[in-house]
Amino acid sequence: MKERLPKGTLGGQAVMEGVMMKGPEGYSVAVRRPDHKIQVSWKKHCSIAERYRICRLPFIRGIVTFLESLTVGMKTLSYSSAIFEEEEEETKADKLFKSIFKEKTEQAALVLTLICSIVIAIALFVFVPAFIAEFLGKWVTGHFMLCVIEGILRIGVFLGYVALISQMEDIKRVFMYHGAEHMTINCYEAGEELTPEKVAKFSRFHKRCGTSFMFVVMIISIFVFMFITAKQAWLRLLLRLVLVPVVAGISYEFIRAAGRNDGALFDLLSKPGMLVQRLTTKVPNEEMLQVAIVSVEAVLYGQEYVDAVNEAQGIGKDRK
Repeated sequence: MKERLPKGTLGGQAVMEGVMMKGPEGYSVAVRRPDHKIQVSWKKHCSIAERYRICRLPFIRGIVTFLESLTVGMKTLSYSSAIFEEEEEETKADKLFKSIFKEKTEQAALVLTLICSIVIAIALFVFVPAFIAEFLGKWVTGHFMLCVIEGILRIGVFLGYVALISQMEDIKRVFMYHGAEHMTINCYEAGEELTPEKVAKFSRFHKRCGTSFMFVVMIISIFVFMFITAKQAWLRLLLRLVLVPVVAGISYEFIRAAGRNDGALFDLLSKPGMLVQRLTTKVPNEEMLQVAIVSVEAVLYGQEYVDAVNEAQGIGKDRK
């Protein structure tokens, strides 16, 4: 029996019709294919923090982890969507993109998607609330009050965005897999056997969730942005952009501490983020729980397990 990993070691993400799980040695992706088989892959991954000591320092490690999570998340989303590409007709834009980048098409698509995602997120959750707050500054003179209003606007934009996309059918299924991911990690960290019946008894909410991280970012940004007192509007906006990594670093330290502690104080402070997860997680069905379990077990047992699962279903040996 493989020794259990310490609490706070496993992390994951929902992907298209599947779940990604990340452990200390690598990450796995398990996807429910159109033929209902579960295709799973595992990739060895060495964090930058393992190679460079400076990246393990408090606050710096939060920024590094955030960027690594974005990169791995995009790769695994690309992997899961590729499984369903055979069902879709290739567009002229796809053909043009491939003709330009040729054998580097996948890497180029990943980089462009990552850049676009970061730009859209910063524009939507940083600049839009800031612009509105700048406009309201004509009537609100107190700096503290204006920062609070901007923070409330930021949270409102975030919650509105999540509520809006949650109405899409595909996103609803992603949120169900998100719930399966949390329930499986909760079951594993509780020391229980990973079976659909036992996993189904656990909560779909988790303190280390990316949703909670985003919510904490919104709260902490209120206090960090209070230190911006520049008179020029363009400089105030620029300083917000510069301070985004600082906010991410502080937020990561809180989420990390909350995920590893079960004290009443951390439970209380984590409650708002857990409530937001009611929007981003849904109750999964048994098939989704099976996918999440396979993903966790692939992280625990590695490539041999992956090969065995795929071959048992006639999928063939997965690439390393």
